[in-house]
Formats: sequence, C-alpha cells, structure tokens
Amino acid sequence: MSIFTKLLLLFLASLGVMFFVGKETHSLAKTNIEALLREKYLQASNELFKDLANNDMVAFQKKLDAWGFESVPYDIYEQKARRIYEEQSSFGEMKIYEDAQGYYTLLLRYLDEPLLVRVKNQEEYFDQQARLGYLIDADVALLVVIFLLIAKLLLPLKTMTQTLKRFGEGDLHVRMSQQGSNELGRLVESFNAMASNIENLLSSRERLLRDIGHELRTPLAKSKLALEMMPSNPHQKILQKAIFQIDRLTNELLQIERLGANMAEFKTERFEVETLLSEALTKLMIEDESLLEIHIEDSFTIEGDLNYLAIALKNLIDNALKYAVHLPVVIDVQNRTIAVKNQGEALSRPLAYYCEPFVRGNDARDGTGFGLGLSIVQKILQKHGFSLRQDYREGCYTYAIEFKQY
Repeated sequence: MSIFTKLLLLFLASLGVMFFVGKETHSLAKTNIEALLREKYLQASNELFKDLANNDMVAFQKKLDAWGFESVPYDIYEQKARRIYEEQSSFGEMKIYEDAQGYYTLLLRYLDEPLLVRVKNQEEYFDQQARLGYLIDADVALLVVIFLLIAKLLLPLKTMTQTLKRFGEGDLHVRMSQQGSNELGRLVESFNAMASNIENLLSSRERLLRDIGHELRTPLAKSKLALEMMPSNPHQKILQKAIFQIDRLTNELLQIERLGANMAEFKTERFEVETLLSEALTKLMIEDESLLEIHIEDSFTIEGDLNYLAIALKNLIDNALKYAVHLPVVIDVQNRTIAVKNQGEALSRPLAYYCEPFVRGNDARDGTGFGLGLSIVQKILQKHGFSLRQDYREGCYTYAIEFKQY
C-alpha cells in the first residue's frame, strides 16, 4: 500500500470521526438546550397555573416578564409542532412543544382554555449550539487543507518512484525533474548527481571491457595462428591448453561483467526446448557423446534469448562433467524443466555460495575452470525470470532450470 493511499485512508477516517463528533455534539447541545428549557418551563408552570386559577392576569403577566416569557398565538399550533413533554396537574394540562423553527413553547390548558408562552430570545441558546458547529466545520476545513498540502508534497514521490524504477531497470539516462529548494529538491539533486556519476562509471567500464576484449583477443588469435604453424613438439598441447584457458577466461569475464552491468542485449524469441539443447551442446563442443545421456519426456516452448540461455545450459552441463565421479551425466527434460544430473560428493556450502564469481569446488575432474560458470548461469536466469534449483539425493546432484509457463 502506497503512502498516498495510507494518507487518504487516514484522512477519510479522520473526516468520518469529525462528522460523527459534529453530529454527536449537535445532538448533545440540542438535548442540553431542551433539558434546560423544559426545567424552566416546569418551574414556571406551577406559578402560572396559580395565577390562572385566581384569575389574576396582572400577576400572570408580571410573572411572564419575570421569567422572560412572551405570549404566542395559539392558532393550530399543536398540528404544526412536535410535542416533547406533557404533564397533568391539579390545575390543568401542561405540554412542551418544539416548532418547525426549533423554538420551544409551553402550552398551559386551564379549564379547556389554551395559553401558549415561550422564552424570549431563544436564539441565544441556538447561537451557542451554532458556535460549536462552526468550530467543528473549521476543524473539518483545516483537516481538508492539511490533507491537500500533504498530498501536494507527496505527489512528486510517485514520479520519483517511477524514475527510480526505470533507473534500476537499466535506463541510465533518466533524471528527476527539479522540485524546488526543500528537502525533496535536495534529494532530487543528489539523485541526479549520483545517476550521472553511475552512468559515467558504467560507460567507462563498458569502454574498458571493449578495449580489454579487443586487446586480449588480438594476441590470442595471433598465438593460435602461430601455434598451428609451429612444428609438432611435446609442448604444443600445453600451449594450446593455456591459450584455450586464457580465451575462455576472457569470454567469461566479459559475459559476467556485461550481465552484472545490465549491458547484455537480450533478443527475446520463442523456440522449442530441443533447439536450446542443440545450441548448448554445440557451444559445449563435446567430442565423446557417450559422456551424456539425454531423456526428453515432453517438449515445450521457451521464450527468451536463445544464445544466452544456451550459454547457461552449457555451463551447467560443463560443470556436471567436471565434478561427476561417475559418467555419464544425465539430462532430463520434462514439466517445463531441464534437469542436469551427475554423481558426486556433497558440497559443503549452499548453492548461493557457489554462484558467486571465482568460487570453485575442490574436486573438479580436470582442475580447469575459474569459478565463473554458475555465476553466469544465475545471472542469465535472473534476467529472464527463470529459476535454478539444486537437489542432492543418494549421491546424485540435480541442477534444474525451471521455465515459466506462458
């Protein structure tokens, strides 16, 4: 859940609480006003009934003035107002009503003669209630303003997140737009400076890799040509092996650097698993086919870069041949998985350790290799979104490439 979504949920929850508090405050204020006026009407009604019983209208009017009451025309009041209280006494009937305007009125019925009175200036009570409502409305408005200000401050974070994602995916040219001189602005400046430095460093490394590849391949090619033209001698095979290892190390170093720096260009296409096996075996250049035993239970289609996936599978097979204590190495193809199996001693560390560059096992058959094979395999599979699984049972190692379902 994004920060903006959390902020929005928090704002909506706060807004709901404010509306609830406002409603409850309004209801409580109304209840208090109603209770206050009812108590006042109850106290006044007994005295007013006495004056009506004595037919002393002068005293009745004086008490109305003393209580702050005024007379109200009766008309059809009972049909328009809501009765909130009534009481029968020895003098007569007393009722309290609330009319459509919210005013509270006292009805005294003595000898079937109705008389309506009410407290003057009830607006003062309502003004207190209104002030509470205004305060709550102001709180809601302030909450909305705070939310909008925070949302405005957080809005650039979405763009910044997208920019960071693009940069992490390899778009080294992307930059963030300036956000002013606040903390976000300084963060943008720092990121842009960092991105420029990283882009320059990777560009320099790419040029260096190209130069190294060119400078090494040229003398290696000359060495191979000179070696072929040399007369046969006992040291020729040693030289061939040394040149082959240097050439292989150069290629593997260039591959792993390109993969690690996101400089490898993948050409995505669809092909059958048999095509991948054929390409991997071609790259392996194995002379004795009896060293491998291939079982294809079912065929399936793979989507990815055929060249790089063939390199990954070739490295797995080559690794199995190096460390197998008994041959042949078995390759099983089924359930969208290519499993390479070989008999060997249990490794002392987990697979992740051997996927680091320049890490080798201690029991290779021929002692060759530089510990880069599994590292290259892991990087290629990660770039494709495929996974490498290792399993060891009863002296048999299984390295399986699991392909995604399309």
